[in-house]
Amino acid sequence: MSWVSRAAAAGLSAVAAVAARDLLQREHTLLRNFPVLGHARYLIEAVGPELRQYLVAGNNEERPFTRDQRRWVYASAKKQNNYFGFGTDNDLEYTAGYPVINHRTFGRAVPTTNVHAGSEVRLPCAKVLGAARGRPQTFRPSSVVNVSAMSFGSLSGRAVEALNRGAALAGCLHNTGEGGVSVHHRHGGELVYQIGTAYFGCRDEHGRFDLARLKDLVASAPVRAIEIKLSQGAKPGLGGVLPAAKVSAEIAAARGVPEGVDCISPSRHAEFSDPDSLLDWVELLAAETGLPVGIKSAVGDMGFWHELTDLMTATGRGVDFVTIDGGEGGTGAAPLIFTDSVSLPFQLGFARVYSVFARAGLHEQVVFVGGGKLGLPDNAVVAFALGCDLVNVAREAMLAIGCIQAQKCHTDTCPTGVATQNAWLAHGLDPALKSVRAAAYIATLRRDLLKVAEACGVEHPGLIDTSAVEVLTGRTASRPLREVYDYEPEWGLPSAADRVEIVRLMTAEAPQGGSAPPSPTAVG
Repeated sequence: MSWVSRAAAAGLSAVAAVAARDLLQREHTLLRNFPVLGHARYLIEAVGPELRQYLVAGNNEERPFTRDQRRWVYASAKKQNNYFGFGTDNDLEYTAGYPVINHRTFGRAVPTTNVHAGSEVRLPCAKVLGAARGRPQTFRPSSVVNVSAMSFGSLSGRAVEALNRGAALAGCLHNTGEGGVSVHHRHGGELVYQIGTAYFGCRDEHGRFDLARLKDLVASAPVRAIEIKLSQGAKPGLGGVLPAAKVSAEIAAARGVPEGVDCISPSRHAEFSDPDSLLDWVELLAAETGLPVGIKSAVGDMGFWHELTDLMTATGRGVDFVTIDGGEGGTGAAPLIFTDSVSLPFQLGFARVYSVFARAGLHEQVVFVGGGKLGLPDNAVVAFALGCDLVNVAREAMLAIGCIQAQKCHTDTCPTGVATQNAWLAHGLDPALKSVRAAAYIATLRRDLLKVAEACGVEHPGLIDTSAVEVLTGRTASRPLREVYDYEPEWGLPSAADRVEIVRLMTAEAPQGGSAPPSPTAVG
């Protein structure tokens, strides 16, 4: 028998074996009715996201990030041409809720006519973090775009290292996520240390918060601020479990937990149980570390925010910053109902919280941070107009270091090594190369934000107000952003003193453009 015949016989035997198994099993009706052929359906289902990404979907159909959005991030990260030709293919005329930015014919700021203009601008925050409450280690964040909270454990060590190195290159902050400070966070990027319900990195052997360990940690790492995580957009109100198989020696060391044992994050904090005790804990952490301290939360019940601001007004205690995570956030695995339907989307949730602080007269004393697809210039501009001082990027940063939106984050099979603890998959991610791409993406986003700000006639995106944005309500109508979210005049802007100072800084940082010299007959 020739080798061809032997191969054919072996193949037929394999098919017959599969057919026999399909006919005898009772779990899948499809396979019993259509042995062998039925497997094609499961194969197509398994590769469906990839097929839609590359073969089927239009430029604006994919979710959570469209092909155009991913292309913009990839091109920005690689310093390639990220321009688009032949006009928009977004359906502006029939998309209710579509934001339109109003440029000014004659504005205070004049953009430079240079394709590279703004690429090297650091674009600092318009407010000084911790200044309103006199924290000893107050500082002005040097970048309005920063890397959002993604823990080592949810991301691979190489991905965390790439993001940290990228943050150092871009001069921005890197939020650790609630998984503690690992060796991968120690490559030059300055940190926002996030404390979650399990107190990873600052807990004792019984899982209780340990102030001494917190002080040792912040002294040993470049931690610039502390963020208390109340909830996140992907799974508000839920805790989490890192299965024992994923709790490696490195993860155990960073979190302060036993290796090879299920790692539990409770759904609630043990150190406080209401806004009053939360503020006590905020002030304790600030006093003991000298660092600015803030909170991160998705937005649901508004009673918490009203009580918090009432206590801040009455007692003088308070948070230095508030991070609002939109319900469209997605770096944490969660049940579908939580992913799709629990907590408000960013714009609505942020506007409600900001309004509560503004009505209490506290909005100028707090640095507002936003997260939830704000790593795209159009979304970020609306966020700044609503009152954001900083934006955090998470999934966009993952795209910049290689993520292909395979949506395998929760399976430990991420094909690009970003969201996995599989050593073989992670080894393909080169932190030295990907860090440069992360930094380039952040720099490009800052450049585009600066360009839009200057087109609106101001020197900094934090100075874009709600009059600069309107929201389409159909083909023939629109509403100003101020009316959509019931904002008062001056809401969404820093204090008058902060505005003067950021204009001074930006005038020195970003040279203004101009035109050719006027003719002798030009009108004065």
